[in-house]
Amino acid sequence: MNIRIGDEQKDYDKVWDIFTNVISTGDTYVFDPNTPKDTLHKNWFADYMDTFVAVDNNDEIFGTYIIKPNQIDLGDHIANCSYMVKPKYHGKGIGKILCEHSIKFAKNKGYLGIQFNIVVSTNTNAVELWKKYGFKIIGTTPKGFRHKNLGFVDTYIMFKDLQDG
Repeated sequence: MNIRIGDEQKDYDKVWDIFTNVISTGDTYVFDPNTPKDTLHKNWFADYMDTFVAVDNNDEIFGTYIIKPNQIDLGDHIANCSYMVKPKYHGKGIGKILCEHSIKFAKNKGYLGIQFNIVVSTNTNAVELWKKYGFKIIGTTPKGFRHKNLGFVDTYIMFKDLQDG
């Protein structure tokens, strides 16, 4: 498996397939499950973000992530990332591969840290994965997410200092 830069023209439909499947569950991402396809360019391929895809030798896309400045101007030294894995490949290590790549990429690009602004507390697989890679919960937003099945649930702000080796 390789990680390469996402190509909006070439990868749009395949990334959309992952994106729409992930958000349709209404349990991990803030995007409305009815988000239209024509908005993917601003949500996943915008000029201010770097988009990557995990592919095999046949260019099948298993997962994707974006990395961007968490804030503008005086806050642009901290990165923000979002990761999505094709549902049929959940639990197969794709998220680990994406996370490892994003940490290396962020360091190489000069980011001093990575912050996740909204990690749904009930998404325990993601929370545990991020912890394994050195992310710490630095804050909780009570009832910060309207979970499709559970109603209001807490969200976490998670952070990894990239200067700690």
